[in-house]
Amino acid sequence: MAELDTSSNDGGKGKVRSKKQSTKVDLTAMVDLAFLLITFFMLTTSLSKPQAMDIAKPDKDAKDENRLELRESQTMTILLGKNDRIAWYMGEAGKTPPTIEGFNDIRASLLKNKKEVKESTGRDIVIIVKPTDGATYKNFVDIMDEINITKTNISAPAVDDDPKHLLDSERDFMKSKGIL
Repeated sequence: MAELDTSSNDGGKGKVRSKKQSTKVDLTAMVDLAFLLITFFMLTTSLSKPQAMDIAKPDKDAKDENRLELRESQTMTILLGKNDRIAWYMGEAGKTPPTIEGFNDIRASLLKNKKEVKESTGRDIVIIVKPTDGATYKNFVDIMDEINITKTNISAPAVDDDPKHLLDSERDFMKSKGIL
C-alpha cells in the first residue's frame, strides 16, 4: 500500500490539496456560426441603390429656334451666391427685386411660390437655378435637396451654370448686396 505523504508545506495538518482544473471553452463553432450568419444577412439584404436627380441644362449648340419660352408668371429664378446666401425672384429679371435668404428660409419661399403659381395660373412652377462663382458645390446640392424635399412638381429643375448667362441686372444686384 502506498502511503500518503503529509510532510509537505501544509503545516503538517494532513490535508491534501487538489489542483483546480481551468475550464476551457472551444469557440470554434461559435465563430463559424457568426460568419455563417453574417454571410446570410449580407446575401439576403437588399442594398439601397443611389438615386440621381434629373437636371435640365441648356444645350450649348442649340439654335434660337429651339429655345423653350417660359411664362414669367410661373418662373422662379434662384441665384446661388457666396457665404451660403441665395437671391431669388419671380418672373423676369429686373422687373421684381430679388429676395436674399439663407438656406434655412428657402424652403418656405419655395412652398409659398409653388402655391401662388398653382393658384394663379393652374400650372406648375418652373425653377431655374443659377450658381455663381461664389457658390460652393455644397450650396448646389443643398438647393437641389430643398427643391426635391418640397416635392415641386417639375420634371427637372433647369440649371444654368454658365457665368456668361448671368444677366447684368442679376450681377449688379448680387454685387451691391455683397454676395457675388
